[in-house]
Amino acid sequence: MQLKHMRRILKEKIIDVCETKIKAKGATVGVSFYAFFANKNDNPELLMEMAEWWIMTHKLNHFEKAVKIKSMLV
Repeated sequence: MQLKHMRRILKEKIIDVCETKIKAKGATVGVSFYAFFANKNDNPELLMEMAEWWIMTHKLNHFEKAVKIKSMLV
């Protein structure tokens, strides 16, 4: 899955969460792909899309800097 195929709603959510975490904790704050979802698995299709983008497409570590993730999407 390439970035251009990521759903707009997911991309917007990721950017929003990253911006919120950066404002709250600074530029060194880390996030995992779980940071963009509730603790319950209420949207498994979207979670798998995110996991595939994070793990398979970009081979990211479990935790990455929020500024890095945001910069990959803007």
